[in-house]
Amino acid sequence: MSRILLIAATALLVTGCTARESQQTTSSGGPAASAAQQQSAGPGCARSRTGYPQVELEGATVGFSQSEKETNPFRTAETQSIRDEAAKHKVNLLVTNAQSDLNKQISDIKSLLDRGAKLLIVAPLNSDGLQPAFDAAKAKQVPVVTIDRKVTSQPCTDYLTFIGSDFVEQGKRAAQQMIKATGGTGKVAILLGASGNNVTVDRTKGFKDGIAGTPGLTVVAEQTGEFDRSKGQAVMEQLIQSNPDITAVYAENDEMGVGAVTALKAAGKQPGKDVKVVSIDGTRTAVQLIADGGYTAVVESNPRFGPLAFDTLEKFGKGEEIPQNIVISDDEYDTTNAQQKLNNAY
Repeated sequence: MSRILLIAATALLVTGCTARESQQTTSSGGPAASAAQQQSAGPGCARSRTGYPQVELEGATVGFSQSEKETNPFRTAETQSIRDEAAKHKVNLLVTNAQSDLNKQISDIKSLLDRGAKLLIVAPLNSDGLQPAFDAAKAKQVPVVTIDRKVTSQPCTDYLTFIGSDFVEQGKRAAQQMIKATGGTGKVAILLGASGNNVTVDRTKGFKDGIAGTPGLTVVAEQTGEFDRSKGQAVMEQLIQSNPDITAVYAENDEMGVGAVTALKAAGKQPGKDVKVVSIDGTRTAVQLIADGGYTAVVESNPRFGPLAFDTLEKFGKGEEIPQNIVISDDEYDTTNAQQKLNNAY
């Protein structure tokens, strides 16, 4: 019951039309995506408002624009979830990968349109910069669902809806895990995510807001690791040199957290014990480290967008109103449940 209440509370922080949905487990592994939705006053998004033509999902050509190379477990699981759900709906799925290049993502989306995509799912690289691609889709009356990172363009005008986590709430949950693990006392280093997107901004805000009432926890350093394991390791090595008395690390994704663990071990420290490590994602590597005693906690960022993305496109095609924001549910791992929930990690 407490988990249900937490998900409901998370949804209240985000704009969108009040509704709830859940999906059955996908073959991409782990629990299925579920969502709580809410919208502020004003209309949702429907074909009657956009003037877009009806597109039957089954048999349609759907384009998926992935933003980053799939060496990152989150991206691998995200793409697989889209592929799995596309197969269930018997659509012709076209997939591109921007390889962390914004200009390439714009070109990719335009290419998907040229190849006949009638519906688009986009995982934006950055919050800004994709307007030329959205304009191209709008000119062809092709609906766009965005996932994972929120863009600054207008919902139901430039794109239909955003499906993703409440990143501020993720940061707050990470803060609570840190307070619990440290007893409310320690010197914290923050490994920031990539600049230019709302994920980094929101996870940082959530964490700092979350520890604001705990004066014994002090942020002594923060530096970007670009959501990358090797960069996270390199940054952690530098921070250990400049702040050898660090007792806690908050990494804004698991990859940086795992990199930090490597750096801490090389410096003769014991991650998970004398240095607490909390991160966000839910990768199998990080959750296994928790189970092994070498990591503290992970707040999940659910990558299994397939069920919600295709369900949203199907509803829109049928003329139903969809909310401007859909919040996907996220789990949590710590020393009390990591071994039990290991198979849910990605």
